[in-house]
Amino acid sequence: MLGLEHGFRIVDVHATLDPDEESVAAHGRDITPERLEREMHQAGVVRAIVSPGKRPDGESYLRVNNAVARLSVERPFLAFARLNGPRDPGSTPIGKLRNLRTERDDHHTRPDDVEQYAYDDRFHGFMLAPAVDGIPEDDVLERLAKADQPVLVDGGTSFSPDRLAETLLPYGFPVVLGSFGGYPLRESMMRSSFEHLQKYDQLYLDTSAVRFRDVLETGLLEHPDRILFGSGVPDVHPNVAVMEILTLDVSEDFMRRVFTKNPSRVIPGLAAGADL
Repeated sequence: MLGLEHGFRIVDVHATLDPDEESVAAHGRDITPERLEREMHQAGVVRAIVSPGKRPDGESYLRVNNAVARLSVERPFLAFARLNGPRDPGSTPIGKLRNLRTERDDHHTRPDDVEQYAYDDRFHGFMLAPAVDGIPEDDVLERLAKADQPVLVDGGTSFSPDRLAETLLPYGFPVVLGSFGGYPLRESMMRSSFEHLQKYDQLYLDTSAVRFRDVLETGLLEHPDRILFGSGVPDVHPNVAVMEILTLDVSEDFMRRVFTKNPSRVIPGLAAGADL
C-alpha cells in the first residue's frame, strides 16, 4: 500500500506487537516489529504505543511485556505493560458472586509487578483487557493510582463504559478507553462513553475500530481535548485508520488535536522531542 501524504505529525496510542512465534500462532497473524514499523511509516505515524496480545490462559504477561519493551528499543515504539487479574469483568449476578470468592493465582499481576513496571523507564504506561484478562484486585488498582501513569483499556460489549465507571475510573488514574468503549461496532455504547467524559476528567477515548463517521465527528467536535488517535494495528492497517480521520468533516485544528496534541499531553513520551 502506498504511503500517505498528509502533512500531519501522527502518533498512535493503540497498537499490538506480538513478540514471539507463540504469540503469532495464538493470533494467526505474522507481523514482525520490522513490518509494523514499516506500515507505521507508510501511514505517517511517527510514534506508537505497543503492548502484547493475549496470552494463553494461566500464563503470565511478565515475559512478553519485557520482550515488547526490548523490541521497542531504537524503534518508534513505546511499550505499555499488559496486566491481568482474577476478577470477572461482567456485571451479572453470577459474575459478582464469583468475584466475592476469587483468589489471585501465580500468573496474575501483583502490586509489586506494577511498581516494577512503573519505575522501569522502558515502560510508559499500562494496558488492561478486562474481557479476556479479567480485572486486577484492589491492591493492584491502588498501586496503579499511585503510579499515575496512563492505562489503555479495551472496552466493548463484554466490558461496557458503565462497567468501566464502576470498577476502574474511581481510582483516578488516567484511562484511555479503546474504540470509544463500543467494540465491536456498538454505536450506542460509544455514545454512552461521551456521557462519562463529562463526569471523569481523567477519561479519554481512542479511535481504534470506530467505523461510524458521525460518531467520530461528534467526539472530535464536542470533546476536542479528549479524543486520541488509535489505529488498532495490526488488525487494521494504519493507512486505513489514518484515512478515517482525514476524511472527516472537521478542521485541520481538530485533526492535529486527535493526531498529536491530545495523545502527547496524556502520554508525554509521544511528544515531538521524543521522535527518533
